Amino acid sequence: MLSKAQISLITSLQNKKYRKQHGLFIVEGIKSVMEFISSSYEVESIFYTDDANTKVGKISHNIKSHELTETEFQKISALKSPQGILALVKLPLQQKIVSSDLKNKFSLVLDDVQDPGNLGTIIRTAEWFGIEHIICSIGTVDAYNPKVVQATMGSLARLQIHYTDLTDFIPATGLKVYGALLDGQSIYQTVWADEGLIVMGNEGNGISDEIIPLIDQAVTIPRLGQAESLNVAVATTIFCSEISRQKLT
Repeated sequence: MLSKAQISLITSLQNKKYRKQHGLFIVEGIKSVMEFISSSYEVESIFYTDDANTKVGKISHNIKSHELTETEFQKISALKSPQGILALVKLPLQQKIVSSDLKNKFSLVLDDVQDPGNLGTIIRTAEWFGIEHIICSIGTVDAYNPKVVQATMGSLARLQIHYTDLTDFIPATGLKVYGALLDGQSIYQTVWADEGLIVMGNEGNGISDEIIPLIDQAVTIPRLGQAESLNVAVATTIFCSEISRQKLT
């Protein structure tokens, strides 16, 4: 039986304030829940329907589990087509990132990316291309927003996401900084170093005025058509792909 207190807690986690207060976030959907169960994250409890339990098999006895009716599950799900399984996962402790963590690799830096779908896609893309760290400005959308978590399709369980003041962080790394700007060198003519930071900007305003002076190499994706701009998640994918192509060749 699903209590009113449980419903209130779960639905409150749609809001960042209550995620922080309770130290929990929501993961919904069979694939995503199973990814977090298999990760280093601590799953606090799982709510599932009989149909979902049949699909995923027996859930670990070490996790508090609650079997619900389809009607009960609808009360806590935020999806239009629920898959019948939802987990409450403990927020990880925010660990301070140090420069040595970023050596000999590329990392993404997100300057006030606002759309949950964009951040989720960027996280999923980063994992595909082997990027381990994403450093976000304080103003970037919360990675534990349920829409972000859903869009990552489980990739969030394996990446390191950090939130920090970029104006202090970027210079302290000592790494070469590449920035996605309209007036930069063509991405297809850019010779990438063996390590560095790739800065992607806000959906509407691009990279902020405070961050632009910190960029060593402005890079642009040449426009051949009439579109005014590229979606930031699409642009990030192109950057990751081109860096990987050069590494592989």
